[in-house]
Amino acid sequence: MKMELRCITLFATPSIFPRYPISFLISSFYPHFPKRTNKPSIYTCSCFSIFQIGTTKSLENLPNSYNKSFMEYPIGKELSLEMYSEKISHYCKKGYVDKAMSCISEIQALGLCPNLFCYLCLIEGLGNVGRTLEVEMVFQEMLYLGLRPNIVVFNVMLRGFLRKGLYKLANRALRVMEDLGMCKNQETLEIFLDYYVSGRRLSDTWRIIGDMKRKGYQLNSFAYSRVIELYRDNGMWKKAMEIVGEISEMGVPMDRRIYNSIIDTFGKYGELDEALKVLVKMRREEIVPDIMTWNSLIKWHCKAGDHMKALDLFTEMQDQGLYPDPKIFIILISQLGNLGKWDLLRENFEKMKYRGHKKSGAVYAVLVDIYGQYGKFQGAEDCISALRAEGVQMSSNIYSVMANAYAQQGLCEETVKVLQVMEAEGIEPNLIMLNILINAFGIAGRHLEALSIYDHIIENGINPDIVTYTTLMKALIRAKKFTKVPELYQHMELAGCTPDRKAREMLQIALMHLQPI
Repeated sequence: MKMELRCITLFATPSIFPRYPISFLISSFYPHFPKRTNKPSIYTCSCFSIFQIGTTKSLENLPNSYNKSFMEYPIGKELSLEMYSEKISHYCKKGYVDKAMSCISEIQALGLCPNLFCYLCLIEGLGNVGRTLEVEMVFQEMLYLGLRPNIVVFNVMLRGFLRKGLYKLANRALRVMEDLGMCKNQETLEIFLDYYVSGRRLSDTWRIIGDMKRKGYQLNSFAYSRVIELYRDNGMWKKAMEIVGEISEMGVPMDRRIYNSIIDTFGKYGELDEALKVLVKMRREEIVPDIMTWNSLIKWHCKAGDHMKALDLFTEMQDQGLYPDPKIFIILISQLGNLGKWDLLRENFEKMKYRGHKKSGAVYAVLVDIYGQYGKFQGAEDCISALRAEGVQMSSNIYSVMANAYAQQGLCEETVKVLQVMEAEGIEPNLIMLNILINAFGIAGRHLEALSIYDHIIENGINPDIVTYTTLMKALIRAKKFTKVPELYQHMELAGCTPDRKAREMLQIALMHLQPI
């Protein structure tokens, strides 16, 4: 019992929770925006009240598709715990977390106790939609009910925390694991490896790889692909290609993950012909390209100015039966829009509708509108309403794509509105969203607001990544605040982020302006 209480205390420490939600920060810039008044209590430990917090929406207010059950049961048949578990699993996989929470409440109302599988599904579902505060409360609920979490539960929590950049909270979870006598397994180490590579933390990445080797875990395709990406992002693409040779020597099978990393590496350094050769090799070995493969090829052809080849690849991807990723829309629309190729964008939209990609087409049309071609919608709220009317389920991915589109136009108010609507839906802004907000303020020349977002990130225990620092340095250079750039660069190095080529270039620009004439 003492051990359980200690675990609860670790996760209920006020210092590890965000002191202010993003809506508080936004309202300090824009007082006319309403604040959230029904925040959940982080100390709630009642079995029932945890699932009745303010972010849970009323089922009557949800779209029709939200209320349709994925599994029909005979009328009058009492649902068993097993049936409820299956329903919860289905809802969480589809992103209908509030519906899953309602099932938990129904289980408890029947006098039953949700099992470990129910909580695991719920924790994973909440983590996937960025509702990490509720993840912590559900974890406390488990402990309160006497359920002992296993390594699978901890790995799901760690992945959710690190996805949002909550590095300190993830480390606290590791300490709870140790207190419960659990050891990190290979998946745990791979979760941290993924986080360190994404954050360009070179020394931490090699430390994790060393830990994996010491524990006797053989590096698999996931680990090797992330090492390739690490070298790629630090400007050592030839070294990345040497890793490919090492993979062959070690007898590790070349799978889709590794091929995607190689394609992305070639693309980033302008070797587009080589990237296409890798695509051909993949198919020859009967490895089917996935959405990541196509996104990478389309992105780098766009950035190289070969927009016709990018559109060909976009069409080929759809011919393979894959739904377009909204993230790639921004690249296509911005590149073609800058060239004035609005007729091609419209033609592309008609092709998507013809293929039956109605929801993807709706997102595409909204993004084209944001970039100023159609002028159909008045603002962020109208765009979101239009997407919902088309049956698009709003997710953190869709919100981030919309926010990024507004940010690239320097439309700070609309970017903020997207974030506020997202938070009202119970989706907590993650580091990616906060980086987008920094970019919006930077493009608009409002460096003080950009710095405030950075302070908000630090104060709330979120670890900035290389994108945070480079975006903020770019904002400072735009505002001609050159003296702050070297200071920020030093903070980045002290935080363990390895500077990339872009960061080094911006430092040189700032130092050049600081030199006496």
